[in-house]
Amino acid sequence: MDTNDYLSLFIDESREHLQAMNDNMLALEQAPEDIAIVQNMFRSAHTLKGMSATMGFEDIASLTHKMENVLDLVRNGKLRMEEHIFDIIFQSLDALEAMLTDIIGGGDGKLDVTQIVTVLQQIAEGTYGQSSGSQGNAVKAAAATGNTDVARGMLDQLDEYQKTVILQSIEAGYRTYIIRVVIRQDCSMKAVRAYMVFESLGKCGEVLAANPPVEEIEADQFDYTFTLVFLSELEAAAIQAVVMNVSEIASAEVQTVTETELVQQMPAGNVSHRETAAAAATVTTDPVPAGKEPQAGSAVQKSSQKQQAAAQHRTIRVDIEKLDSLMNLFSEMLIDRVRLEQLAQEVKRSDLIETVEHMGRVSSDLQNIVMSLRMMPIESVFNRFPRMVRDVAKTLHKKVDLVMTGSDTELDRTVIDEIGDPLVHLLRNSVDHGVETPEERLKAGKSETGTIYLRAFQSGNHVIIETEDDGKGIQRHVILNKAVKNGLVTQEQGDAMSDDEVYQLLFASGFSTAEKVSDISGRGVGLDVVKSKITSLGGQVIVSSAPGRGTKFTIQLPLTLSIISAMLIKLGKETYAIPLSSIVETAIIKREAIRNVHGTKLFEFRSGMIPLISLSRLFAVPGFNEEEEEETEIVIVRKGERLAGIAVDELIGQQEIVLKSLGKYISNVTAISGATILGDGQVALIIDHNALMK
Repeated sequence: MDTNDYLSLFIDESREHLQAMNDNMLALEQAPEDIAIVQNMFRSAHTLKGMSATMGFEDIASLTHKMENVLDLVRNGKLRMEEHIFDIIFQSLDALEAMLTDIIGGGDGKLDVTQIVTVLQQIAEGTYGQSSGSQGNAVKAAAATGNTDVARGMLDQLDEYQKTVILQSIEAGYRTYIIRVVIRQDCSMKAVRAYMVFESLGKCGEVLAANPPVEEIEADQFDYTFTLVFLSELEAAAIQAVVMNVSEIASAEVQTVTETELVQQMPAGNVSHRETAAAAATVTTDPVPAGKEPQAGSAVQKSSQKQQAAAQHRTIRVDIEKLDSLMNLFSEMLIDRVRLEQLAQEVKRSDLIETVEHMGRVSSDLQNIVMSLRMMPIESVFNRFPRMVRDVAKTLHKKVDLVMTGSDTELDRTVIDEIGDPLVHLLRNSVDHGVETPEERLKAGKSETGTIYLRAFQSGNHVIIETEDDGKGIQRHVILNKAVKNGLVTQEQGDAMSDDEVYQLLFASGFSTAEKVSDISGRGVGLDVVKSKITSLGGQVIVSSAPGRGTKFTIQLPLTLSIISAMLIKLGKETYAIPLSSIVETAIIKREAIRNVHGTKLFEFRSGMIPLISLSRLFAVPGFNEEEEEETEIVIVRKGERLAGIAVDELIGQQEIVLKSLGKYISNVTAISGATILGDGQVALIIDHNALMK
């Protein structure tokens, strides 16, 4: 096993131990006297210390050693877990996560954690809080260390050519800055904010380099912080103002790079920097763009090679576009397979029929493999929420329990990658503006600890994700007053709206700015971004609320974006498809068994009455009307615990179908989720039973 194999193993196991320690810390907060949890924490810290020391990552080893000392005292009954100990260990875990991220990116995992280590040592020695001055703020100060060293480390990533260009720019009157940008944790679209920062800076200078690389930032593969090397004629204060003018930016640290600092980093024995700059002038007079290919043997290239080696050996990573191409090719093959099956039945040659049947079995196995490559449990998204909810609640001085269910529910990888940010925003809103303070809850007759529920479950061909809190709910009149004030609706229109229609106003962009949401207890902040993201995934968001009892956001997402099993049905001369996963069974009912109750058709099914849905009337289908039939075939479908019957003309049979989008011009057709191409080339619309059963 070579070095890269060991590095891959170290990264994978370190991630597991960090996740385990975060989970255990959250559990320990609920049961501070549970020594078994502390034992698990100690073992994880001890293992991580040994692995990092073996791999030569001394900063990780040093920090975990100090953590281990504190945990050892706790598990032996010599130290009691208190709030400041929880805070410093959580900050230690954040620092370890940052160092591991640096290693994954090809770095050496170094970070200035002096203050964190000092606090841990003082806790272990029993001297914490005994010194005067700023000791009381030591834990908070520890969280902010290392920023300067991390920023200065950007210079090490520049190759000789880039440094030469900077020197040339300095002599031409430009200033060179290292800018460390931190995006707010509650930002729902951090990649978009980063793009806006690049766009704003591009108008007053040139971005020479970025960490993480621009490609990773655009792909949303960064943790709310990125660092830039920037060339401009503006002053540092003006640069900072440009960055901070972008919304949802928490901070922007702008540091000036001096000519001396760059000269000190130039290779020994090289020509003087002024001569080098002059030579560079014959090559280019513009700053090198961020995407410039580094010179052979440069520090940037070596770092990139190390990063690529680590990524290749950690796991087999496949670009999602390649999986999309594979799925598209398989979809075309599936359409041809269905056509071959029809032709085989018409020709009636036994050898052809056998071959087509074998092809069907092989393609079914291939389909399962292709689909499994794209499916992931939503647990990978849910895992980060307990810590986030804990931190937000602590900051707001609230008590909140997060109850998660259905984390093993699987979703298409494309959906998994995109659903995280909308859920983060909804959960933060629930903590910040849904759940009341302990004092308010006690006055309202509630327990002082609020509860937020995060659920995921499959319903037919969809996955439903719910975020629900037991807080103060949404006030209808407050939303309407604000909507009228902002010109979204008139007073007359608002009065005629149902509660559901009023709640949908929360998703209007008019409610997304800080100035316009201050009177609505924060409900609606950025919800337009949440809805647009969900809609782009082919889903929808529904809001329900009860004043004083809480609010629930229900997100409905497609289970997959490609191939499903469906039941083909006939309505007159038209063919439709109903996803098989939503069908309970089929039945035949007589006309006299159908009852009309307050304008709704019902029929008896398993000792209960369920509604009968008429597709022929909904879609105005010519050639079929179930009311004229003595007996009608029914397809029973399910949405959660609710059942309904769909009246059909004829059942054709089960078939694997390829989902095709209807396009943006006809994407809002009621009760239609897409279309499929049949073996004979005809198009069949796919029924969305969830929309039918609203």
